[in-house]
Amino acid sequence: MMVIGLMSGTSLDGVDAAVLETDGQTVQRFGPTLTLAYPRELRARLRAVIDGADEDVPSVAEELTDWHAEAVRRLGVEAALIGFHGQTILHAPARRLTRQIGDARRLAQATRMPVACDFRLADVAAGGQGAPFAPLFHAALAASLEKPLLVVNIGGVANLTWIGHSVDNILACDTGPGNALLDDFMLGRTGTPIDQDGLAASRGRANPDILDEWLKNPFFARAAPKSLDRQHFATVLRALDRLATEDGAATLAAFTAQAIARTPLPAPPRQVLVTGGGRKNATIMGALATAMQVPVTPVEAAGWDGDALEAQCFAFLAVRVLDGLPLSLPGTTGVPAPMPGGRIERP
Repeated sequence: MMVIGLMSGTSLDGVDAAVLETDGQTVQRFGPTLTLAYPRELRARLRAVIDGADEDVPSVAEELTDWHAEAVRRLGVEAALIGFHGQTILHAPARRLTRQIGDARRLAQATRMPVACDFRLADVAAGGQGAPFAPLFHAALAASLEKPLLVVNIGGVANLTWIGHSVDNILACDTGPGNALLDDFMLGRTGTPIDQDGLAASRGRANPDILDEWLKNPFFARAAPKSLDRQHFATVLRALDRLATEDGAATLAAFTAQAIARTPLPAPPRQVLVTGGGRKNATIMGALATAMQVPVTPVEAAGWDGDALEAQCFAFLAVRVLDGLPLSLPGTTGVPAPMPGGRIERP
């Protein structure tokens, strides 16, 4: 069926929307995509909700939902189903908590299409990490590619999917910070929440003492599967106060790359495909290639669209919600058994 996937990630930059033709097990065709950037005011309100500074969550959720409805309208596609992830504002699987805001019923009414939502709740309630949720989609896309294969998503948080030679041989986890810390750092230093193309980091030098201290965090000693909240490492930015902007950016880029490269895997991958905004940061990509010592390329090298991949993923998962198929596996989130989840809101 033709499905629209919608994703608002930890980078808080906007809504990604994508059309996918899929049966929830294979991918037949990619459709149109778009990114609808959040207005500055909405982005600030979302950040305030995540930080606990804005308690008017319902009104922020309504505004967020309406922005998603606008993205669907601009796609101009009549689909059989919408996959609506919403915006994560809390992720604490150790307490069996994950919260994504967004009103699926409001979206269904606005678009006149059924909406799949609440993808992560059943997994976390059953003791899973509730993230990452893209591995089954990655495996479907990579069916014909050489294995073992590593797919790395560098969004606000970074995560990976290791795919072995069989459909059940998948390992996934969050690896550590992706772009979120670097974006926050650059916003504080320059007023712009991005190190465009990794240019600032390329002009600096990573501080080895700070980097070594960060990599001692207990998170990195935990075995996969494991997951993170966007704010998990937020306090580390204090260590950069005495560094020049370029050196701070270089240290953060190295942190992201080292955290990915040090994640234990069942076997070394033959290649690494990178999606998410981090694939556009040449400094992170170069550091990752040096650390991994195998080819590291953007997912476009495999014919995928790194800007649309997460939105396409939730289109794929929406069909699995509809059909009662698992969304997560023991090897991807640590859930005790393959776990269906989500629910459908109809207009």
